[in-house]
Amino acid sequence: MAKLVINQSKVGNIQEVISICPFGAMEEKNGELQINAACKMCKLCVKKGPAGAIEYVEEVKEAIDKEKWKGIAVYVDHIDGVIHPVTYELIGKARELAEKIHHPVYAIMMGSNISKECHELLHYNVDKVFVYDQKQLARFIMEPYTAVFEDFVNRIKPTAVLMGATPVGRQLAPRLAARLKTGLTADCTILDINENTDLVQIRPAFGGNIMAQILTPNHRPQMATVRYKVMDAPKRNTQSSGEIVECKINTEKLNSKVDVLDIIAKEKEQFIEASEVLVVVGRGVKKEEDLVLIQELADLLGGQLACTRPVMEAGWLEAKRQVGLSGRTVRPKLIITCGVSGSVQFTAGMNNSEQIVAINKDENAPIFKTAHYGLVGDLYEIIPELINQIKINKGIA
Repeated sequence: MAKLVINQSKVGNIQEVISICPFGAMEEKNGELQINAACKMCKLCVKKGPAGAIEYVEEVKEAIDKEKWKGIAVYVDHIDGVIHPVTYELIGKARELAEKIHHPVYAIMMGSNISKECHELLHYNVDKVFVYDQKQLARFIMEPYTAVFEDFVNRIKPTAVLMGATPVGRQLAPRLAARLKTGLTADCTILDINENTDLVQIRPAFGGNIMAQILTPNHRPQMATVRYKVMDAPKRNTQSSGEIVECKINTEKLNSKVDVLDIIAKEKEQFIEASEVLVVVGRGVKKEEDLVLIQELADLLGGQLACTRPVMEAGWLEAKRQVGLSGRTVRPKLIITCGVSGSVQFTAGMNNSEQIVAINKDENAPIFKTAHYGLVGDLYEIIPELINQIKINKGIA
């Protein structure tokens, strides 16, 4: 880390120094020069400002002893003991990474009355499950959950922590990373690890135009969140292995400024991530009324209707039906794209589907590079014929 140090006695005319910064990152407060959050560390003020007025100081951090940090830890995301499937996907990836560096795989589960559920994790090749079973942890509340996680990290010192990019994970991960003063990479699509235990975190960046490879070489633990359906879940073993480690934390650390007064169960709905068949509409669909045609195809196939970002932004379908980096990551058995060009942002959210069928009249559309089967032509001619053939095969024509 680096910082700018201001020697107020050498600043002189404050307004002249402020005018040097093209980002508006300097301001006058109580007669003194201050640097605000807009600073880009370009060091222009150091070079063009009065001599010695502003200094660029590089902080030298003591090298971390990586030998003291062992194991890949996975956060067990659950509601009332019902474990989110992303947890199993991360356990599978954690085992793969751990075998490369000969480290154990840990799971951390916190809640109330979860002894039965935590034993289920032993069927997935976890070495140890650390369980914090206390009544104050019955529901997710930020402060106590962060305190428990911090206690686990300080006790066990895992070299890496993997969390699902769920509503809970997206809140808990950054809070924990800030508490531990370590790095966090969100929405990773690929994870690998080097021999020196540095976690290689890869994710799309700059709107999906590049794949950024991120390392956290000087801090531990290394933290990453991963979306559901990105990794492969391991098969459940018939026999259990590993051990349960019961942990406790001082109840004073579980205090919160938030009181849960009531919990209203949300009506259950089927999300596109869980659908085995998806029919996706893109810009090639001319008007909103034409979605009826696409919906008929989805219904005949027992699937759901999904969309690309432009369709969602047009207000034709809800945001929860959007596929892509800024939407949902899906992995159905069959996905049919209708009038979808196939941007990097979209394909990154569905390219692990078992069978991809693309319908587009532009034979040069990028989607055909991803699709297993491509139909070049007008979707308004192809889809009615598909519907007709499906009805014939089902005997309902």
